Amino acid sequence: MGTSVQVTPLCGVYNENPLSYLISVDGFNFLVDCGWNDHLDTSLLQPLSRVASKIDAVLLSHPDTFHLGALPYAMKQLGLSAPIYATEPVFRLGLLTMYDQYLSRKQVSEFDLFSLDDIDSAFQTVTRLTYSQNHHLSGKGEGIVISPHVAGHLLGGTVWKISKDGEDVIYAVDFNHRKEKHLNGTALQSFVRPAVLITDSYNALNNQLPMKQRERAFIDATRRTLEAGGSVLIPVDTAGRVLELMLILEESPLSYPIYFLTYVSSSTVEYVKSFLEWMSDSIAKSFEHTRDNAFLLKNITLLINKNELDKAPSGPKVVLASMGSLEAGFSHDIFVEWATDSKNLVLFTERGQYATLARMLQADPPPKAVKVTVSKRVPLVGDELIAYEEEQNRIKEEALKASRIKEEELKASRASDNATDPMVIDAGNSNISSEVVGSQSGKFRDILIDGFVPPSTSVAPMFPFYEISSDWDDFGEVINPDDYVMKDEDMDHGAMHLGNNMEGKLDEVPASLILDTRPSKVVSNELTVSVKCSLTYMDFEGRADSRAIKSILAHVAPLKLVLVRGSAEATEHLKQHCLKHVCPHVYAPQIEETIDVTSDMCAYKVQLSEKLMSNVLFKKLGDYEIAWFDAEVGKTENEMRSLLPLSTPPPPHKSVLVGDLKMADFKQYLASKGVQVEFSGGALRCGEYVTLRKVGETSQKGGLSSKQQIILEGPLCEDYYKIREYLYSQYYLL
Repeated sequence: MGTSVQVTPLCGVYNENPLSYLISVDGFNFLVDCGWNDHLDTSLLQPLSRVASKIDAVLLSHPDTFHLGALPYAMKQLGLSAPIYATEPVFRLGLLTMYDQYLSRKQVSEFDLFSLDDIDSAFQTVTRLTYSQNHHLSGKGEGIVISPHVAGHLLGGTVWKISKDGEDVIYAVDFNHRKEKHLNGTALQSFVRPAVLITDSYNALNNQLPMKQRERAFIDATRRTLEAGGSVLIPVDTAGRVLELMLILEESPLSYPIYFLTYVSSSTVEYVKSFLEWMSDSIAKSFEHTRDNAFLLKNITLLINKNELDKAPSGPKVVLASMGSLEAGFSHDIFVEWATDSKNLVLFTERGQYATLARMLQADPPPKAVKVTVSKRVPLVGDELIAYEEEQNRIKEEALKASRIKEEELKASRASDNATDPMVIDAGNSNISSEVVGSQSGKFRDILIDGFVPPSTSVAPMFPFYEISSDWDDFGEVINPDDYVMKDEDMDHGAMHLGNNMEGKLDEVPASLILDTRPSKVVSNELTVSVKCSLTYMDFEGRADSRAIKSILAHVAPLKLVLVRGSAEATEHLKQHCLKHVCPHVYAPQIEETIDVTSDMCAYKVQLSEKLMSNVLFKKLGDYEIAWFDAEVGKTENEMRSLLPLSTPPPPHKSVLVGDLKMADFKQYLASKGVQVEFSGGALRCGEYVTLRKVGETSQKGGLSSKQQIILEGPLCEDYYKIREYLYSQYYLL
């Protein structure tokens, strides 16, 4: 029996809800993703609340709310306390995404599901890993190795590999096989025959146009609107797909103002500038050779509040504003203002979340009018302000009174401890000479009596020193924010001086300065907005489409496949396809339905004896070293299975060519050797007489690899032998 693996969906199956799944590997429970939607619907988290205390580790795959949005709430309210693992970009950009989410909500509601402190507390427990880094778990997870790999889609996006005893569980959702301006394609294709593959069916029914064609249509639609005197609103996420859109606009020939508006826009771009090694090869090479950073934006202005946009010169403009769902944030407010002008364009680059304003506007046909709630904060005045200040004073007085009582109790406790301590001598005792008492008569002095061993209950066995212990983290001593709290009048004074120089960096400037610190309340109005502007959807989600998903799954050929997030129709379609063309074990569980996907393979651990290893010659093959050897199974002195040298001479074996020839790569290799080469009729024509063909399927049903043959056709001439020699050089001979 192989490694025990169970999968339990907590959210995001047979629908387009956020992603959250429980994967148990030999009793060690992984929570893979902890997503939430822009409605912040707590009912979606009920399945998570029932297992949160049992989770041993959390793996995050992408830095957006659909993959990590519920993390602060779960750690504050649901009892989630497990260590968290993510890549550096997912950690940094996920943190900024949650900051933007909180600030967008706090400006228009009495938001209390989580605070900025809750966000910081949740992300402080994140362990950051690099791509392909093997991290060995300890304790309950002894023997389990986790490693992140490139997923595409978002910066730092991760395909997680969980390994134990030679079996791999792969979690790959929202991956993208295409190489984009700022991201490489996924590394999912590098895995072959894992024990379990968990993936989504979100795009199983969608096919995409070529990337260049979509980019051209995007720029053309934007240009037409601007030239007609209108403006373009592009609702975007905080720090995800917006990065690709910014590069497209930065490189475009548009000569109109372009703005990127979120509460953390400056911090986002600053962090992204330092993540070049996580981006596409073209960006990394450009920086190596010319020191040119692709995110030194020259044509895009970064804004952190809507007042800055309102002060910008009037006229046509492009605004990328969060949030993509239009449920809150700057994009919501701008839409309400711009929707009534027929010259304007709202350009959606991703499908709106279910039951959001963005989803309603993407309907065919779109609505002619929509009802929206417009909320804003207004300062308290008059009686409301007086009542607020009285309440705050009452709270402060109660807190001060409680702290005084606590101090008195602590002093009383210390006094009682000192009274029972044999090392404390009463200075008023008549048996003690006046020389010992000295000038401190009436108080106590601590003395050391030679040879005296104080009891374990002694508080101060030598001298009265009470050490105040401090907590430490990766950055040093953890400070108490209350020690540095400024008075209200000082904070207001500081806010006036900072003005517009804070640059939106929440890690450098308190978030309270972005939010108005004056006493305020939220005022809401229901409006009916006439939708006269143009509405367009173009797919820039950065996910693999139906053709690519099916091709990649056939190549990976997992022994067992689990399908998650996607509509019921898409899930069923992909399930039936995979049963026919990928593997016979395909599962699509319901919420809280636990499925057992334990491998049917029998795996054994064996040792390689030193005597055997001394005669084995390894050859380098990519990231691995391979060798052929003949051995027999025996047991060592400690009863461990071991491979031992044969007692008789090994039989001869046929030579084995190891490798996977890619015809396109071989074509470039031949061209570099001066051989005239071209594709013709599915074959590779080499020179005048030699033809190279690749026949046979890469995989077949059940995930078993079938034989592939490379057929070399042509007369036995000098070119034939030369091409054959080049062909052999692409393989490893064992």
